[in-house]
Amino acid sequence: MRTELCDRLGIEFPIFAFTHCRDVVAAVSNAGGLGVLGAVGYTVEQLETELAWIDEHTDKPYGVDVVIPGKYEGMGEMDPIKLEQDLLTMVPDEHRRFVKKILADHNVPELPEDELPPALIGWTEATASPLIDAALRHPKVRLIANALGTPPDEVIQRVHESGRLIAALCGSPKQALHHKDANVDIIIAQGTEGGGHTGDVGSVVLWPQVIDAVAPIPVLAAGGIGTGRQIAAALAMGAEGVWTGSIWLTVEEADQAPAQVESLLAATSRDTVRSRSWTGKPCRMLRNEWTDAWEDPANPDPLGMPLQFMVTGEAVARGHHYSQQAKDVNFNPVGQIVGTMNKVRKTKDLIADMVDEYLECSNRLEMLNERAAGAEIS
Repeated sequence: MRTELCDRLGIEFPIFAFTHCRDVVAAVSNAGGLGVLGAVGYTVEQLETELAWIDEHTDKPYGVDVVIPGKYEGMGEMDPIKLEQDLLTMVPDEHRRFVKKILADHNVPELPEDELPPALIGWTEATASPLIDAALRHPKVRLIANALGTPPDEVIQRVHESGRLIAALCGSPKQALHHKDANVDIIIAQGTEGGGHTGDVGSVVLWPQVIDAVAPIPVLAAGGIGTGRQIAAALAMGAEGVWTGSIWLTVEEADQAPAQVESLLAATSRDTVRSRSWTGKPCRMLRNEWTDAWEDPANPDPLGMPLQFMVTGEAVARGHHYSQQAKDVNFNPVGQIVGTMNKVRKTKDLIADMVDEYLECSNRLEMLNERAAGAEIS
């Protein structure tokens, strides 16, 4: 399974694991993959704490993922304090009242004042840029990834000058070509089956389109990947590795609220929906009473990014703290692979099983090739 990216990053398997949990990052890297910490919800101080912990728990390389969208409200303003003040004036009271009503109707307790999250987190260049600075202060961070849009030129230059690689996600060949023109090192082609922010094109269609469009730049296949068979398919199409995310939500090391884990373990692949109701951009998650409420034409339409999360960020925090009470209205971003996530497992066991299944697929293809060669000879 070893590809060129494995050599460039110093990893054993081309399995990249996006997660918001530091324990999973360390466990994946220790098992031979590359753990990637999603930093969007952290302050700089919090991120420094998380990265210091990871540094103490692995000798392997890892990555950090930020979110700088290609388009968002307030784009161009680089003073985070002024940007937050400007954006707060753009949030309608109607949306705030609607969120409070949904949570109150489901008896989700309010948070203490000292536990309320910041109004604006890392969904902008102004707030994500300091997170990148923090990540680059840690030598074991070998990859910076941007989850939405082509990273700004200044960000790409800063990452390259530090000796690291930079990656960016895309959902179409057009977006991939923008990444290529900007000198992005790795392009992640994410099909609509994936969790979190996605486009609407399926993985098997999207992967070869992007691979052909940006060659020879390495492409990671993403979008609902959680098995060795899928890895084999992606590498057979020309991908240099896979970008995974949802499958790490239910591993033993994940810091996931118990009620959310219960919801994920019980879900089928048909229980997800793409909705703008939490972040303002299409995001695949478990469908529940929250997503249904925002789809009702009688209720407010979701705002753009980052305004929508300025409305819903507190709801995310309340849902995490009071997961049982918020079970029917919680934010559960996850891909369609959720239908196979039916038990809690150790990270190292999951990676070992994916590698074994990949090898079984490779052996099967070799047998088919040998069979075909034998038929030609006879």
